[in-house]
Amino acid sequence: MNGSLALVGSGEYLPAMTAFEKTLLDDGIKNGKAASYIQIPTAAGRESQDSLNYWKRLGQTQADALGVTAVHLPIYTRDDAFKQEHVDAIKNSALMYMSGGDPHHLAEVLIDTPVWTAIVENWQSGASLAGCSAGAMVLSAQIPNFRLLKKSPTAGLNLLPEIRVIPHFNKFFKWIPESAATVLLHVPNDSILIGVDELTAIVKRSGSEHWIVVGEAKVHVLKGLPDQQLHDGQVITLD
Repeated sequence: MNGSLALVGSGEYLPAMTAFEKTLLDDGIKNGKAASYIQIPTAAGRESQDSLNYWKRLGQTQADALGVTAVHLPIYTRDDAFKQEHVDAIKNSALMYMSGGDPHHLAEVLIDTPVWTAIVENWQSGASLAGCSAGAMVLSAQIPNFRLLKKSPTAGLNLLPEIRVIPHFNKFFKWIPESAATVLLHVPNDSILIGVDELTAIVKRSGSEHWIVVGEAKVHVLKGLPDQQLHDGQVITLD
């Protein structure tokens, strides 16, 4: 039985998301997983050491608030994604969280590696898997280039091949010119495009066929299904 799966617009490790992250941990623990909170900071792997240290501290603070063990895995390169100690740390953990940064780097590091295999196998046996911002984008078949629009999309991790995510959606059009947004909003006809606002998530709970919105803002269905905006507690089928 697959564990819970969450796509988060922004806000990993922040107080506003504490209660939500606790539910993901609880879901994994109920499925027999150990009470450990795995931080996978790969998407930030090209950032400064100060930035990496900040994310590590933030995740530790969140785990402390939740009363569980924080396991920070410094998986920044493909070599790191082949290390047995990282694979072993992932096995049987209740929650695996891929945080934000560069989705292209995240995919390049994890595709076809023992770490990604361990993540998928742990999720398939009941652990929760969450991706925030870049971590949500990377689960699709392809990742658009927000900054280099002339470049073709790059390969994603393909866990949710039909679903494309635009994170930070309520800030998206402040950052991206309208002409660029038109390009980014184009997806294959068999895909579903959703925008997830900041401090908001959409989650498919273990054993459920539906996704539910959690958070203070909205999830926007943009293509592939009837256009709609969903608020906290509302349910939709995306598969």
